[in-house]
Amino acid sequence: MSNDADLNIDSLITRLLEVSTVRGCRPGKPVTMTEAEIRALCHKSREIFLSQPILLELEAPLKICGDIHGQYNDLLRLFEYGGFPPEANYLFLGDYVDRGKQSLETICLLLAYKVKYPENFFLLRGNHECASINRIYGFYDECKRRFSIKLWKTFTDCFNCLPIAALIDEKIFCCHGGLSPDLQNMEQIRRVMRPTDILKPSEKKAKYQYQGMNSGRPAVGGGRPGTTAGKK
Repeated sequence: MSNDADLNIDSLITRLLEVSTVRGCRPGKPVTMTEAEIRALCHKSREIFLSQPILLELEAPLKICGDIHGQYNDLLRLFEYGGFPPEANYLFLGDYVDRGKQSLETICLLLAYKVKYPENFFLLRGNHECASINRIYGFYDECKRRFSIKLWKTFTDCFNCLPIAALIDEKIFCCHGGLSPDLQNMEQIRRVMRPTDILKPSEKKAKYQYQGMNSGRPAVGGGRPGTTAGKK
């Protein structure tokens, strides 16, 4: 079982950033990390996520960033342009892993910054922070190839505790994807209990939405035409 003694957050961040500063370092070079420190990073991040609301209430200024999908060089370039934490505050909207070649470096740097600057650096959950998705699109295979399936399960436990939405200055609502038609107010989001898998619409509602779209009838988020979304 990993513990805080396995994690030197400053050392980990330094190693993760060296690939952008060391002359002659080839793009895509794996960063040296141990499974024990990654597991400790996940456990510490999980604690912080659970200590903060599932609906974050944040204040400007902060930089809002979309999908990274394992493109670690792009993430480093983003920080080079926008400022490395804590120079700037950040909100990321999810989808950190899968598809790209360096999902582990990507998520580890993001989690490390979350641990280092918990009140200035924020991560929301995307649909790829879900076991049923990243089991297929690359993250599972990367964890298995470089470390172990057990580490992938540790990440899953961490992802299940991520916040799902943020409200900036009580005006700007941020989340990764579309809202459920059953959500009518912010309090419903606040009541979602963690850890949790990503909630999905019922099969009946999804089938109705598909039929509505293909018959030319309006179907927004699975709601029935002519009714308020979420009401039966």
